[in-house]
Amino acid sequence: MSPVVRPFPRQPRAAGPLVWACILGTTCLLLFLFQKILWLVVPFILALIIYYALLPAVLRLVLAGYSVTAGASLVCFGAFLLLGGALGLAAPWIAAHAVSWNEWGGRYLAGGVGFVLGSLSSLENSFEFLAQAHLTDSVRKGISDFSANFVSRNLAGAVMLAAAWLPSLLLAPFLAFFFLRDGRRFKKFIIHAVPNAFLERTLYLLDEVDRTARMYFTGLLKLTLLDTLTLALGLWALGISAPFLLGLVTAVLAWVPYVGSILGCAVVVLVAATDFPGNPGMAYGAIGLFILVRLLDDFFFMPMTVGRSLHLHPLLTVIMIFVGGAVAGISGLMLVLPLLGVVMVLGETVGQVVNDPRLQARHAHARRLRHAAVTGDLL
Repeated sequence: MSPVVRPFPRQPRAAGPLVWACILGTTCLLLFLFQKILWLVVPFILALIIYYALLPAVLRLVLAGYSVTAGASLVCFGAFLLLGGALGLAAPWIAAHAVSWNEWGGRYLAGGVGFVLGSLSSLENSFEFLAQAHLTDSVRKGISDFSANFVSRNLAGAVMLAAAWLPSLLLAPFLAFFFLRDGRRFKKFIIHAVPNAFLERTLYLLDEVDRTARMYFTGLLKLTLLDTLTLALGLWALGISAPFLLGLVTAVLAWVPYVGSILGCAVVVLVAATDFPGNPGMAYGAIGLFILVRLLDDFFFMPMTVGRSLHLHPLLTVIMIFVGGAVAGISGLMLVLPLLGVVMVLGETVGQVVNDPRLQARHAHARRLRHAAVTGDLL
């Protein structure tokens, strides 16, 4: 009686320590390399955002009977036409209110300067060594010099920076269009190059990479909503004007870690100092609120939104945020989570393929069959 052959278990094995070491090492290496080519990485990310925003409309046209090329062309043309029309209609309104915005900006800057100088005066009254150093007078002189020479010192550099980044940013809509039009061709190109034994894993891999990128941007929008509501509620409780608008602007600026957060905090402090010129405690309260929201963001909101969307453990999410900043600075903070999510999918899938004896046996058997078919007439 022949022995019973038990089928090999098909449950995929979880990624082990070696696979995860490769995932984390590859993520850090890619962050370091991407920092060197930000001129391409930034428009690529913007193109992905446009791609996932327009993809549902393209799929609807495809289901309605249009080809993928026609659907992508119609959707992109309509989106860019709508954006151009909105900018054209908004241009006269922006031009009409430019003078008043300039006055508002000057008033808020003056309020912020008054808050800084008032705080320094209070410190001088409390600490003798600061009074002897004439800190307030030095800061007032520095602010006056900076205001008088800001345009002449920074205009040329700002123009050169804008000229350097403008071509790269204009690349984003073109990349998004070709993603929409030729995305399936790229997938077919990869699938045709994969041995038949690994076809199922490859299809799973492509679907997971797409899902990971889509879920990251979804989690980012959820994080922005949470930040906006939390900041708006706190600013409303403090009595600061336009709390929802300030919360939204600050939450969007927080997409650029550290730099965006500092800029958002500065905007909130300027508004608080201008609304309550005789009460510096309101500006200090706004700073405290902002620090509290940043802590909630880093240790609770981000792990529970972006981290959960990528199926990352909250501890790993927080650690990798700091690792990304240490390896690649501001760009590393922006890219670490989506990049880790994609590398995680790639690493776990490759690890499952390498550690799956059945897939390896199928591949080896297929190679033997191809060898026999090719050399059969040579015997």
